[in-house]
Amino acid sequence: MSRERLSMRNIREVLRLRSYGLSQRQIAASCHISSGAVCEYLRRAEAAGIGWPLPEGLSEAELESRLFPPPPAPTAVLRPVPDWADVERELKRKGVTRYLLWEEYRATHADGYGYSRFCQLHHAWRGVSDPRMHQVHKAGEKLFVDYAGHTMPVVDRKTGAVRDAQIFVAALGASSYTYVEATWSQSLSDWITSHVRAFAFFQGVPEIVVPDNLRSGVRSPCYYEPDLNPTYQELAQHYGLAVLPARVRKPRDKAKVENAVQQTERRVLAPLRDRTFFSLEALNEALGEGVDALNNRAAPGLPATRSELFATLDQPALRPLPAVPYQFAYWLKARVQLNYHVQVDEHWYSVPYTYLKQQVEVRLTAATMEVFRQSERIASHRRSYQKHGYTTVPEHMPPAHRAREEWTAERLIAWASKSGPATAAAIEQLLTAREHPQQAFKACLGVLRLGQEHGGQRLEAACRHALTTQTVSYRRLKGLLSRPLEQLTLPEPEPPTPPLQHPNVRGARYYDPTER
Repeated sequence: MSRERLSMRNIREVLRLRSYGLSQRQIAASCHISSGAVCEYLRRAEAAGIGWPLPEGLSEAELESRLFPPPPAPTAVLRPVPDWADVERELKRKGVTRYLLWEEYRATHADGYGYSRFCQLHHAWRGVSDPRMHQVHKAGEKLFVDYAGHTMPVVDRKTGAVRDAQIFVAALGASSYTYVEATWSQSLSDWITSHVRAFAFFQGVPEIVVPDNLRSGVRSPCYYEPDLNPTYQELAQHYGLAVLPARVRKPRDKAKVENAVQQTERRVLAPLRDRTFFSLEALNEALGEGVDALNNRAAPGLPATRSELFATLDQPALRPLPAVPYQFAYWLKARVQLNYHVQVDEHWYSVPYTYLKQQVEVRLTAATMEVFRQSERIASHRRSYQKHGYTTVPEHMPPAHRAREEWTAERLIAWASKSGPATAAAIEQLLTAREHPQQAFKACLGVLRLGQEHGGQRLEAACRHALTTQTVSYRRLKGLLSRPLEQLTLPEPEPPTPPLQHPNVRGARYYDPTER
């Protein structure tokens, strides 16, 4: 069997779901792959001695090499299989026959099936292409979630502006027990937090959540392999459940929630049509009362009320809630820039400089920011809301940058004092001449390197000369050190001039009252 191409994240999901006791068919439906592929991955994991949780420190590359060693050279070429859905669409066009389509197929694939086998395979495909099956829901197994097509207006008391609130609906499969709440949007944050509150309402966790192919939850609604939003997948891992998105344009996959949405619109929203709500809290309070009435109402076709069925069927079968509710987190993609930082929400966070130019994933919560590369966390920071600011960890910097960052004014003066007091005084004067001492660090390092080139004694003499003439600078000291040593010797100071003697000069004693 040829291996279906999956990301290592999805293969990890297969192993995780198997550890919860899900069947291969349920895992295949959740990951949207064939049961044969699930069986193959589990067989390979068992052969490689890999189970869930995965061994600590196992990278994605190591996992793939252990599960999928290089295959042997192929010994036979499989016949290409026609796209039967495309064949079916073409047959509906005027003048198109099956023989014509077979001729076009053989023109493209000379080694393809003969006409009789082509017809047999097409008949077999048509026999199973669109089966109908009555859905029987096991207690505590599935929770169906979706948004209602109707919205509810909320009026701002101050401005009078009207804003439409979205209606989130969740219904358990076996009992049809329903939860409804209003949120401002269908964004990812509202979508995830509605799930968290729904689990708290049901006081338990189902085995499977069946959402519609909503963009907030399913990033790429592919028919065969819908790509879950990383945040949604993280929610599933936190609560230990599987996410099985409904197929695109297949309402039978979510008939339970379609009915729950219809009942919500008729029994909960419609009675509130003439009421005016001035806050989301007031709307949710009214929705809660309506949902309680819906769940306690005897409905046609049900042997008991939704609340009674929930108490006897779903509630005992639900898994317990985790000790801590899921904390919402955004997952973003970013690229490490040449300054070994990634920009998130207009703030720069450092990552190890060895990941320059590589694409990484960022997990962002209200308090933390984490960076991952191939599912391995490579950096973690406290989240900062300072626009255009930098959060840098010294260990992430290259050695040369780190050494430069570690320089301080005190350290520079201490190093200069090894050459002498004049050198230390010259460095201190350079630091105090700038508004910020860091602006003079480069010049100070240049002066100290002059001592390495010319010796500490000559640098001390040059600094003494520059201090006397009040011309301390890197360029001045470099010029002085290019001269012979005797030219750096300061001349003897001249004797002081005696005070002027004149009868009109009163002197300092004139102002001393004790002398009068």
